[in-house]
Amino acid sequence: MLIKIENLTKNYVMGEIEIPALYDINLEINKNEYVAIMGPSGSGKSTLMNILGCLDNPSVGHYYFNKVDVSSLDDDSLSAMRNREIGFIFQNFNLLPRLNSLQNVELPLVYAGTPAQERRERAIKALDRVGLANRMDHKPSELSGGQKQRVAVARALVTNPGILLADEPTGALDSKTGEEIMKLFDELHKDGNTIILITHEQDIANYADRNIFIKDGKIHSDQINTNRTQIK
Repeated sequence: MLIKIENLTKNYVMGEIEIPALYDINLEINKNEYVAIMGPSGSGKSTLMNILGCLDNPSVGHYYFNKVDVSSLDDDSLSAMRNREIGFIFQNFNLLPRLNSLQNVELPLVYAGTPAQERRERAIKALDRVGLANRMDHKPSELSGGQKQRVAVARALVTNPGILLADEPTGALDSKTGEEIMKLFDELHKDGNTIILITHEQDIANYADRNIFIKDGKIHSDQINTNRTQIK
């Protein structure tokens, strides 16, 4: 089992008021699963994403990643866990505009202290994996939206993370380009990657094998997706 969450509650304190964002969450995700976490705005799905991504800690309960109790880690250990085990893919790509594709993909390895030659080789391999080896010298302003997201996916892949955590990955793309990115995710899943999608769109969640719906800070449903979109 890759991820295990036990009796997790997350509260935010505003002055003297404690506001619950997640309440008594129990969740297990196995290696090589393809999971979509859904919910309306304010449901708690973004808070759960932050905890899964080691960007935040629960107020109560435990989060285990590869049997490590992430809930007990300090900030430096959380940062190391993020860089080593989690590949983030964001709606707005989060590429640095002054860097070319290769340099953007190398960034996680720079933070990890990986030697320059190894960084370059791994970044080229990651770009090739997403079909962009011929765009490695291009800056974000010279790329289409779909190409930017492919660079972002390559950056997420370059550390060989335990999970790919994608937050609304098609939100800034037109429908055709969004379908191309979802096809890429399908290929990555078939290659053995564990993928967790955060989305509010059912048509995007339909690409995943398992759908988890969060409402009012609780898991409202968790089921196998029998209407999975077939990639052509």
